[in-house]
Amino acid sequence: MSEGVREKTLAQETLYTGRILNLRVDDVELPGGKRAIREVVEHRPAVGILPVLEDGTVLLIRQYRYAVGEDMLEIPAGIVEGNEPFDDAARRELQEEIGYFPEHLREIGRIYNSPGFSTELMALFVATGLRPSKLQEDDDEFITVVPVARGEIPALIAGGKLKDAKTFAALSWWLAAGDDR
Repeated sequence: MSEGVREKTLAQETLYTGRILNLRVDDVELPGGKRAIREVVEHRPAVGILPVLEDGTVLLIRQYRYAVGEDMLEIPAGIVEGNEPFDDAARRELQEEIGYFPEHLREIGRIYNSPGFSTELMALFVATGLRPSKLQEDDDEFITVVPVARGEIPALIAGGKLKDAKTFAALSWWLAAGDDR
């Protein structure tokens, strides 16, 4: 794969600094010499975890997402705290969101959820050998655990029931892999 054409940053201005993200506006020079504005959401890294029970059932979560005004069916996920390693963040988030600790945790890939405007890098994991282990959940999250049989996943994907990118990616990988690895 060849290198892409780069844009040169001329100036940056942070317009907003928040708890999980910052909003930055950059003035850039395009390859042909023209200038453009780039709006960038600087987002902390995150993890997404596909928890798989011994019988092949996956544990998804349902939660209301204010930004889109919908209940979403998703894999458990969360933000990496400070310099926390991705795998430690994945173990913590599983315990906080669904009350399980994984005996086996395997990274299956890293994705940018929306690289056109956001820096958020998400590491995706598959978790097996789950055993009960609950940590205190975040007080601003209201989550319901939804067990889904492997055979139901293609219909969820094909039927447009999954609108969350990390969940779509993780479940598609899992079906393509053909096993619980």
